[in-house]
Amino acid sequence: MTSIETAVADAPFPEAPGRGKGYDRAAVDAFLKRAREAFESPEGGDLDSGEVRRAAFPLVRGGYAIGAVDAAVGRIEDAFAAREREVALSRAGARAWVGRSRNLAQEVLDRLSRPERERFERVGALAYGYRVDEVDMVADRIARYLESGEPLTVEQVRTVAFRMQRGGYREAQVDAVLDAVVSVMLAIG
Repeated sequence: MTSIETAVADAPFPEAPGRGKGYDRAAVDAFLKRAREAFESPEGGDLDSGEVRRAAFPLVRGGYAIGAVDAAVGRIEDAFAAREREVALSRAGARAWVGRSRNLAQEVLDRLSRPERERFERVGALAYGYRVDEVDMVADRIARYLESGEPLTVEQVRTVAFRMQRGGYREAQVDAVLDAVVSVMLAIG
């Protein structure tokens, strides 16, 4: 059984509870098929851990339970990241791989070391963005992880959620930094 098959061993996924919405079954099934083919391809396929992380599915009534699918996609991302790490280590060596990961970690740390309430661009006063105080709290925790190794898991970063506020932080910027943090964490294993 491949790593991808292990990651989705729970499929078919349970249905969203009650009359609630879940992920569109056809979209999830198509993504899983694409992921399996890409992972099993000798050339590495057309999918990488970053694309797996950014996978999104439409919400529909009677779809797959969101938590179960998200957990499986997380395991798939882990499998792709481990394979990418192995390939990079064999091609460029450990020094280059660690150097690349260290540079990305430093870029993230530089961003998160900015003064509170100024770490990311803000949306306009009438637009909604991520709550500044919540993002800053998570940013502090990530900075402590990067600086001193304070415990933090990939799953905690993947599942962080922020409430919205007028004039908040721009979502795309915050999400990009969180993606970079996940990449660093997966790169160092």
